[in-house]
Amino acid sequence: MAIRTGSRPRATGPSRSDPFTDLLFNTLIGFVLMFFIAILFLNPDKESAKVDLDAQYVITITWPDNVPDDIDTWIEDPKGQVAWYRNRNAGLVHLDRDDRGMLNDKITINGKEVANPLNQEVVAIRGIVPGEYTVNLHYYETETKNPVDVLVRMARINPVYEIVFYDKISLPQKGAEKTALRFSLTSSGEVTNINQLAKKLVSF
Repeated sequence: MAIRTGSRPRATGPSRSDPFTDLLFNTLIGFVLMFFIAILFLNPDKESAKVDLDAQYVITITWPDNVPDDIDTWIEDPKGQVAWYRNRNAGLVHLDRDDRGMLNDKITINGKEVANPLNQEVVAIRGIVPGEYTVNLHYYETETKNPVDVLVRMARINPVYEIVFYDKISLPQKGAEKTALRFSLTSSGEVTNINQLAKKLVSF
């Protein structure tokens, strides 16, 4: 009788995999891919994250919210050009926001029109022209017939944000004009000679 010796030969052919293991592996790959995509969005390129403000100096004029009275800003540059609500661009000086009190002060929120209580005018100086600038306030129209306290702020935007002037000016009645700020700019953009010596700008 013949006796067989040696190990049993292994079966050949393609290996069989577990479908549940494949599903877990594919799910893990998907999570890793989404993680890397999220990292890309959370860390934008430094160049694309830069914000360049289109101004060297910004002057804001504010008076109490919900007051219907109209305060106007007039600003004269070193060349004698004057920016005001009928001439909003004068050289490098721009009246970016003309506020008329509560008149036409409406904003739309969720499809509904509501009153905007903020009273603010904004002037931007978009370059450096050396010389003296004059900023005047004019009490143009009134409904309350009351004096109005106006806050005047000037900020230098570049290279860093810096408040260079802040004061409260009281306008006693309709038609009043006051010089809120006079200053000079050097060729390097430094603000000098800040004062409030009166100078008339309103031309009517």
